[in-house]
Amino acid sequence: MRIRGAVLEQIGSQAPYSASEPITVSELDLGEPGPGELLVRIEAAGLCHSDLSVVDGNRVRPVPMLLGHEAAGRIEVVGSGNSEFTVGQRVIMTFLPRCGECAGCATDGRTPCLPGSLANNAGELLGGGRRLLRDGTPVHHHLGVSAFATHAVVDGRSVVPVDDDVPPDVAAVLGCAVLTGGGALLNSAKPGPADRIMVVGLGGVGMAAVLVAAALREGTGRDVIAVDTVPEKLELATEFGATAAYTPAEIADQGIQADIVVEAAGNIRAFETAVAATAPGGTTVTVGLPAPTATATISPLGLVAQGRSIVGSYLGSAVPARDIPEYVRMWRAGSLQVERLISARIRLEDINTGMDELASGHALRQVIMFD
Repeated sequence: MRIRGAVLEQIGSQAPYSASEPITVSELDLGEPGPGELLVRIEAAGLCHSDLSVVDGNRVRPVPMLLGHEAAGRIEVVGSGNSEFTVGQRVIMTFLPRCGECAGCATDGRTPCLPGSLANNAGELLGGGRRLLRDGTPVHHHLGVSAFATHAVVDGRSVVPVDDDVPPDVAAVLGCAVLTGGGALLNSAKPGPADRIMVVGLGGVGMAAVLVAAALREGTGRDVIAVDTVPEKLELATEFGATAAYTPAEIADQGIQADIVVEAAGNIRAFETAVAATAPGGTTVTVGLPAPTATATISPLGLVAQGRSIVGSYLGSAVPARDIPEYVRMWRAGSLQVERLISARIRLEDINTGMDELASGHALRQVIMFD
């Protein structure tokens, strides 16, 4: 079938992207879903730093590639072997499919699925190969989803069903920002009722962590501290439920620390800030994705002598089929105000400008609306 999608033509183009236009919106041919796969009509797709990291070259992927991994849509065709899905069902995309059989899947979310990671790196679906063509030339999939398009063929293991009462834009953000930021707390840190929580880096994932921390704060009175360099984001974080907000310099000058510190910025300075702000006996959870060549300087003695830990958390160490229903429950109860993460709703044609907004550090979650 013919679809319209946003294809990254080359990586590492010069910003502003609204001028260099590394992403083009064009027509493509999408193949039929094979066994275990689904054809999904995309309703909403969020712009995430994992998309930007391919555009700016921090994550080298094969091109041309149809970007987009944080999305929700409705199933239009169910491939054979997918009896648990039905036509018309709303599903949330997840950017790391889980085969359920490898050593990575056996860790209950702590490490990524091995076949899923290989498929993502190759620009293929978990079942193998590509389903996208443009003028007869194959186009690579992004993280098994390629959601910046009117339709997508995905593996059934890349989606989680959700009820119709969850709006598509909220559902999309649950699949990456909330899954990653919330999972850093619920799966990786597992804070006790008295633990102070700090979030360093207030993009979409960091703000999602603040929202989840605020939900966990109910009935405990715990401190939730937000850290960023952008004053507007610090103010917004307090509206989201943070009990205090500081710049990195203020954290260092005042010696402010927390028991659980989530780093969600994806740069070395933020990581070093997070480690230094972790109290004795505490845990630093890093979910940001810096450049592969980036290195940090920390004191090993500070880890040993003060009993501190550093934990990596990819996709919030999530098992999406287990975790997404819990976030939906929290959203329905009114304790997790996911809608507040959405800073703008844009058109597919605005994709390059949207990447500029993301790179500027001021946007939380811009969501492309297809309906």
